[in-house]
Amino acid sequence: MDRSAAVPSSPLARAEQFVWLTARVLEQRRFAYHFLGGGADPVETALAAYLGDDGGYGHALEPDLRGPHSRPQHAAHALRVLDGIGRCAGRRVELLCRYLTEITTPDGALPAHRPAPPGAAVASWNPAADGSAGDLRATGPVVGLLHRNDVWHAWLFRATDFCWAAVAALAEGAAPRPREVLAAAAFLDGAPDRPRALAAAERLGRRVRKLGLVTLDPEPAEDRPPAEGRAPGERIFVHEMARTPDSSARPWFTDAEVERSLDFLAASQGEDGGWPLPHLRPGPPGAALERRPIVTIEALLTLRAYGRALD
Repeated sequence: MDRSAAVPSSPLARAEQFVWLTARVLEQRRFAYHFLGGGADPVETALAAYLGDDGGYGHALEPDLRGPHSRPQHAAHALRVLDGIGRCAGRRVELLCRYLTEITTPDGALPAHRPAPPGAAVASWNPAADGSAGDLRATGPVVGLLHRNDVWHAWLFRATDFCWAAVAALAEGAAPRPREVLAAAAFLDGAPDRPRALAAAERLGRRVRKLGLVTLDPEPAEDRPPAEGRAPGERIFVHEMARTPDSSARPWFTDAEVERSLDFLAASQGEDGGWPLPHLRPGPPGAALERRPIVTIEALLTLRAYGRALD
């Protein structure tokens, strides 16, 4: 018997096998929606399992953050899922905005991390914080996605002002961390004042290139010192910063730089059909296993957005 005929050959078929064998129900439903003609309702149903009584999301929806209680990062993850299926509206999003209002910091933004409720299970690798200061990394993606879907809620007014000020500071102040720039780009992608967003993106892009915050040559270079604002071993690739051709960060890079990064992304698919984690993070092995299908779906969506063949 020729077993080679049963081995999936296309990137999509290999990824499909990986997802069915390893992914949570939510990622299986997302994969079916995006690549197999599946419906949006099963994705919403799977996402609802992570919903808390407070309107937020928990239960390790974002795999690195364990425990049942709601976190701002889970909210951003949920909105990305809903945005991807065209369901970022309605009662569920209204309740989420109420939750965001309840956890808002005095400066009108979301905290990087919230203190866990008394007696809650908290893993040792989850950062501790008092939740008193706003953080662009937590706030930018949420605000950008809500604006992108024409959601209007009172919470957005101060949070949007916070993001504008934070993005301006990145372009003018101390060297930003790459993940702050990722959050800024996510905000600018959905910001409703498009001329202002494009101007801010242009200024920020010049700073990003000057400081070398994005890896333009994706091939490993262990002997290369980290750029200012970047920890040793931390690399953000062009395809991560500009996940789609219409991203506000896309004009920061030449066509050749984008194609080289996409080539690297396509070639990174593992023998098991999944994509590897792009960054090492502290956490339990279970979190890494849950994150790989998420990374795999994101890689496929990015490649498809740029017209790369998957079948």
